Amino acid sequence: MNKVYPDAATALADIVKDGQTIAVGGFGLCGIPEALIAALRDSGVQNLTAISNNAGVDGFGLGQLLTTRQIKKMIASYVGENKEFERQYLAGELALEFTPQGTLAEKLRAGGAGIPAFFTKTGVGTLVAEGKEIREFDGEQYVMERSLVADVSLVKAYKADKAGNLVFNKTARNFNPNVAMAGKITVVEVEHLVEVGELDPDQIHTAGIFVHRIVVNATPEKRIEQRTVSKGN
Repeated sequence: MNKVYPDAATALADIVKDGQTIAVGGFGLCGIPEALIAALRDSGVQNLTAISNNAGVDGFGLGQLLTTRQIKKMIASYVGENKEFERQYLAGELALEFTPQGTLAEKLRAGGAGIPAFFTKTGVGTLVAEGKEIREFDGEQYVMERSLVADVSLVKAYKADKAGNLVFNKTARNFNPNVAMAGKITVVEVEHLVEVGELDPDQIHTAGIFVHRIVVNATPEKRIEQRTVSKGN
């Protein structure tokens, strides 16, 4: 099966629809699938539920889809860099499901592993636990969290072979592997595409069985979210 598509728009054309749940990899602006997010914006699909560690920044990353009002709900752990997100949320125009960062990662991993729910101590006794089942194990209380499965997952990898085996680069490995697992259909944007057999099996982070489509974006912008420099002596 040929998993390689000529561009991001073609890869998404027949799979994205109004009302879907879309999981998007990345950590801040690090390791986000820039071309796939832009193609999702240009597709014009509406009423999306977006699962992502964060909502990008104004005008970049998922921030583009907030500007165009294509997202109706965010499931995220951090939203502090996006003024439009804040404005829409405070105005009651955008639904938000805040999720602790580690819990969010596990909800995606569990969804990809076929585990419908799990128990965690994180959030017990806080607003996070309201309305959820609490159970005691070994004298400690735990809150039950449902796993997450996305209709479509958008992922950024550094390198892939044509079978979809993936290698991530440093911080981009935080959420992208779990997002890749959690998608019913997973589309991956890569900087380098190689032939099957060229990747060292010991260096593969995500197996190709989780990947359905591949798009090459050899020159992503890789915008820096907050640039900090040291003063010279």
